[in-house]
Order: sequence, then C-alpha cells, then structure tokens
Amino acid sequence: MKGMIKVETSTTTSNQNAYLAATTYALIIGFSFLLIKVSLTVTNAIDILAYRFTVAFLFALCVNLYKKDRQKITLKDVRKILPIAIFYPTCFFLFQVIGLIYISTSEAGILQATIPIFTLILATFIINEKSSLLGKISIFLSVAGVMYIFIMSGINVKSYNVTGIIFILLSTLSIAFYNVFARSLTRKYPLFTLTYFMTCTGCIIFNTIAIGNHLINGSLSSFFLPLVSGKFIFSIIYLGILSSFLTSFLSNYALNNMEASRMSVFNNIAILVTIIVGIIFLNETIYYYHIIGAIVIIAGVFGTNYTRKPRPRPQHPNEKNTPSRI
Repeated sequence: MKGMIKVETSTTTSNQNAYLAATTYALIIGFSFLLIKVSLTVTNAIDILAYRFTVAFLFALCVNLYKKDRQKITLKDVRKILPIAIFYPTCFFLFQVIGLIYISTSEAGILQATIPIFTLILATFIINEKSSLLGKISIFLSVAGVMYIFIMSGINVKSYNVTGIIFILLSTLSIAFYNVFARSLTRKYPLFTLTYFMTCTGCIIFNTIAIGNHLINGSLSSFFLPLVSGKFIFSIIYLGILSSFLTSFLSNYALNNMEASRMSVFNNIAILVTIIVGIIFLNETIYYYHIIGAIVIIAGVFGTNYTRKPRPRPQHPNEKNTPSRI
C-alpha cells in the first residue's frame, strides 16, 4: 500500500511538472515574437536563426562543461536523434521563414494553429496514441479559437499565396512529426541529450545557410554588423537561451510525461500570449473577438488535458527515480 501511494504521488508530481513545463514553454514562445520583431529591425530572418542557435548551443555547451557527467553522443545516437532535430528546429523554422515571405503572419498563424490536429492524427497512426472523443473535440475547439481571432482580425482570402501556404503547412507538419517522434525518444534518452543535440544541429545548419548566403552575395561582413546593436544582442540572448534551448528542454520534458496531442495544444496558448503581448507592449487594440477567442482556446486546452490522465512512462535505465533536470 505504501509503495502504491509513493508511485501515485511521484506520478502526480511528474504530471504537475509537465503542465508547468508546457505552460512555461507557451509563455516563452509567446514573448519571443516581440523579440523577433525587434531583431528583424537589425538583420534578416535567416541570420537571426543562425545567431539564436549559436547562442543556444554555446549555452548548452557551457551547461555540459559544468555537469559532472559530461554529454557524449555516439554515431549510433546521432542516427536515432537526427531525424527529430531535422524536423525541429531545422525544418520548422526554415519552412516558416520561407513561407512568411509569401503570406502574412496572420495567415501563417491560422495554418499553424492546426498543429494539434496534425499531431493528433500522426500520434494516432504512428505511435498508437489514444484520446477520448471529448479530447478530440477540445483540440478542434482550441484550433477554432485561434482561427476565429485571426479571421475576425480581417484577412483578405484573395491574398493567399499557394507557395506560402505549402511552406507553412510543411513547417506545421515538421513540428507535428517532432511532437510524435520526440515522445518515444524521451523514453530512451536523457532530456539534456536530446536538447543538446537539437541545438547543435540548429547551430550548424542555420549558420551554414546564413554564412553560405553571405558568401554567395559577397556580403560576409554584414553578417557581423548586428553585433554592434545592444537591442539585437539582448533579443538574441532571449531567443537563444530561453526561446531555443530552454523551450526545447521544456517541450522534451513535457512530451516525456504527457501525450503528444495534449502537449501540442499549448502551441495555441503561445499564440494567445503573443496577442496579449502585442496589446500590452505594442499598444495594439483589444476587441471583443480577442476575448471570445481566448476563452475558446483556454476551454479547448483545459478540455484536452482534463479528459485524459497521462500514463506513467517507462523509466530510462540511466535515470534515477526523481524528476528530470538539466
């Protein structure tokens, strides 16, 4: 009896920590759009990605050097982890940046609000993840709340560009695949291992693209110009350490303790936070449909996470019986 109580208490603590991790993830992502807007006044999107993941990897490297058991990744590990690192951050951000060249942020926001739906479908067929009917309805409710806000904000449907739609949908599918595959890998690898490798992959690929682009255009010196801007350095530290490294760790932690479909609805909370941040810090106007949409989103997230209690995950053989830490 004591053993059962101890297991149930440990599971409850893990569940609570998972919700805290997912909520913190959403808050950080929500604020990141404000910092992205600031950094875009200094340089282009690809260079921002290169800098943010350079900062993220340098921070991960410092954490690794500080740790007693320093991270060692073998070729076998690379083959297993690389696919999720390609999906996120690489494909997700790269396709998103390209897509935003052709369509507006609002249009992209509507398409990316469907992440929970794609995640639910993929999780059902790939890892046989189950969800109740009420859970499915709640996911669609959350998506509908985001779409309602953007549509009521006034989107010119005629402006839709097929190329932009394709790339944003590819971006959406990328993070949906990440949610699904990371769910299983978090049971096999320590969370820091996954986060460390993901930031390293992003750093290598985005720097290769950014520097390669400057070399082709003969503008390599301009790649370093943003470093003289104080607001850019502040923005890139936030985007690198919090919005890249920490959010990767938090999402891996949450996926370690809750279903992929339940974690994915927190992306819509991030969109809601972005809207609130715009209203507070950018003096954007709040309308009645923002409030209605917010209520619908929150109801959907609550419904998704209330309808099903996560099952205890199999413990990684190298992990102790304590909550995962960096």
